[in-house]
Amino acid sequence: MAVRITGVEARSPAKRHGIRPGEYLISINGHPVRDVLDFRFYETEPELTVCVADEAGVQRQVHLRKPRYSFLGLEFETYLMDKQRRCRNNCMFCFIDQMPPGMRESLYFKDDDNRLSFLFGNYITLTNLSQEEVDRIVEMHISPINISVHTTNPELRVKMMGNRFAGKSLDFLYQLAERGTQLNGQLVLCPGVNDGDELRRTLSDLKKLYPAMQSVAAVPVGLTRYRDSLPHIDPYTAETAGEVIDIIESFAAQCRKEFGVGLCYASDEFYLLAGRPLPEEEYYDGYVQLDNGVGSITLLRTQVRELLEELEPSVLDAPRKISLITGEGAAPVLRELVAEVREKCPMLDFTVYSIRNDFFGPLINVSGLVTGQDILAQLQGKELGEELLMPNVMLRHEGDLLLDDVSLCGLEEKLGVTVRVVGSEGADLLEALLGTADF
Repeated sequence: MAVRITGVEARSPAKRHGIRPGEYLISINGHPVRDVLDFRFYETEPELTVCVADEAGVQRQVHLRKPRYSFLGLEFETYLMDKQRRCRNNCMFCFIDQMPPGMRESLYFKDDDNRLSFLFGNYITLTNLSQEEVDRIVEMHISPINISVHTTNPELRVKMMGNRFAGKSLDFLYQLAERGTQLNGQLVLCPGVNDGDELRRTLSDLKKLYPAMQSVAAVPVGLTRYRDSLPHIDPYTAETAGEVIDIIESFAAQCRKEFGVGLCYASDEFYLLAGRPLPEEEYYDGYVQLDNGVGSITLLRTQVRELLEELEPSVLDAPRKISLITGEGAAPVLRELVAEVREKCPMLDFTVYSIRNDFFGPLINVSGLVTGQDILAQLQGKELGEELLMPNVMLRHEGDLLLDDVSLCGLEEKLGVTVRVVGSEGADLLEALLGTADF
C-alpha cells in the first residue's frame, strides 16, 4: 500500500536526500509501509533504503544515513497515514449511542483502532484485530496496549458488546500477554450484568496475566436520557456501588500481598456514588489509571495540600471574589478543598456551582460531560465575581468549545465574566484560585 507524502520537513534527512511532497512512500529497507506503526518502526534505523514512487508509479530508491531513532522528516495527510478504524461493536453501554442528534459529527465516531491505543492511550476491544496485526504488535514491541475487557466470560462479552466475535477475540488478550506485550485493562461495569460474581471471575482471570497485565480500572456505566432504543440498564446506587468497591478492594488487597501492587482500582466515581471516603495516595500505586478517573481527586487534593503547607498566609494583598463550576459528582470535594485554601487565605471569597446535567440527564454527573447550555441556564443572573474558573475537561482537545459547541467567548459574553480554564494539577487550581503563580 503506497502512502502519499504531503510534506517534507526543512533540513530533515528526507529533504537533504531529495524526497519530495507528492511522491508516494512504498517501503523502507524492503518492508512495505502500510501505516504509521510500520513507518515509525522502520525509520529508526541509521541506514535506510527508502523506496518512493511518483504519480505515474515510477519507483526510485533513496539511500541515506542518519542518527539512529531520529525522524526522516516526512509528513502525511493523516497521523495514521490511512483511515481511522471504526468500532464494529454494538455495546449495550456505549455512550455514543446515547447521545442526541444534532451535535458535531466527530462526537459520533466510534474508534476501535489499536494504533491509537499505542499512540494516544485509547482503549480497544480487540474485535477489530487480526492475527497478522497481533503478530505485528509483538514483533514491533508495541506496548502498552490498552484493552476494554469488560468481562472475561466469552458468552457474556458477546451479549454485552453485540458482536458474535467478542468472546473469541479474548484469545488475542491472552496471546498478547503470553508473548510479552504490556497491557492495561478497563471494565465498564453494569449493575447485575458484569459485576458481582462475574466481576470476581474477570478479576481472577486477569490476575493470571500479571505482570503483562499492569493495571485494570473499573468504571460505572454512564446512562443518559437518550436510551429509548437501547437495552435497559439500572443505574448504580450507593449500595450497589459500595458492593463493587468491596469486591475490588478485597481483590486488590490480595494482589498487594502477592505482587506488591493492587492491580485493579475502582474509579473515583464509584466512591462518590457510594458516599465513601476516597483512598489515600498509596492505594493507587503511582496513579497508573488516571485517564480512567482513578485517583484523580486524591492526587489533586494531595498536591493542593502540599502546596498549602508552603504558602504564605499574606499571599493575597486584596480581597478576591471568584466562582468555580464543576459537575455534581465532584462538587462536595471541590468545596472542601477550596475551603482549605480559604483558611490560609481569608481574603479569598469563592462560590462553587455544581452544574446539573439537564442535557444528558440526572444520572450523568461528571465534569467532562457538562455542556455550555447547562452552564448558561444555571448561572444566568448569578453573582460570579471577577473570574469564573472552569476545569479543562469540559472543553474539547483544542480548548475552545464545550460538547455542545458553546465557545469560551460565548460563555464570557453571555455571563459577563472572564472565564479561566484550569488544568488538572494542584498547582493549576491554586494559581487560578489566588490569581497568581507566585506561591
